[in-house]
Amino acid sequence: MRATRRGFLRTFEKEFPVRTTAVRRTALAASAAALALLVTACGGSGDDDKAGDSKGKGDSGASASASAEPAAKALTAAELKKAALVSGDVESGEVTDQVSPKDFVKQDEVEADDKACAALAYVQSGTVVGKPSATVQWMWVGEPDTSAAASGDPEELLDAAFDVTSLRTTLAAYEDGGAEQVMEELGKSTDACAGGYATTVQGEKVRTVKLAETKAPEGADEALALTLTIDADGTKAPLKAVVARKGSTIAYFPAVNLASITSGTDFDYPADVVQAQLTKLG
Repeated sequence: MRATRRGFLRTFEKEFPVRTTAVRRTALAASAAALALLVTACGGSGDDDKAGDSKGKGDSGASASASAEPAAKALTAAELKKAALVSGDVESGEVTDQVSPKDFVKQDEVEADDKACAALAYVQSGTVVGKPSATVQWMWVGEPDTSAAASGDPEELLDAAFDVTSLRTTLAAYEDGGAEQVMEELGKSTDACAGGYATTVQGEKVRTVKLAETKAPEGADEALALTLTIDADGTKAPLKAVVARKGSTIAYFPAVNLASITSGTDFDYPADVVQAQLTKLG
């Protein structure tokens, strides 16, 4: 991980003039790499740390019973795209739908050592649970600290670029009650795998050593909020995720911060972005 960081610095010194706009550009580059670095390049060390037994499930948690009403009709890809956030929908950061399939891990590239933990493994890796009938994906990148550009120091520029939170969001439509089944599966997986689990992502082993439920967002039919602690090459690094159901649609919001990956420090989850997306879903 440290070698990767030095490589970023050498690239920035060569390619990016030290000015305010460079901070945003380098932040975008660093954030785009963050999730891939966490789930592939920073494999687990084999620690067997266990999470505590306490739970923080609220009324909006995934364990809440789904409505007894018939399942809502699944949205089409076009309807999902219309419901997805776009640039200008949120005041903080930057939303873009200009994404490539390479920006997101595929479900068949993820394998949990314990099948009971598969749903969690998919969520933390940035892919979907189950078999949606349609998906739409977008990314959000938070604001970098542009004051770093004034110093003219590439190291400070790099620090600012790394200290940016990013979301890689997937909106997934499910038919025949599939969305409710996803939330049920996630609830079971969370209960069964709270003590930690191992995942292979794109051929690399990743160990999650701790799992904690946090306050889920309001405005969803069901929602689950998690902080997962990943053993990133000896550093315990946080990854945060929200999964929320609105009718037949599941919204996946995994978030990473590259500075947190390298240092193990906490970061603020962009709850306002999640709330904006849930509101737009209706």
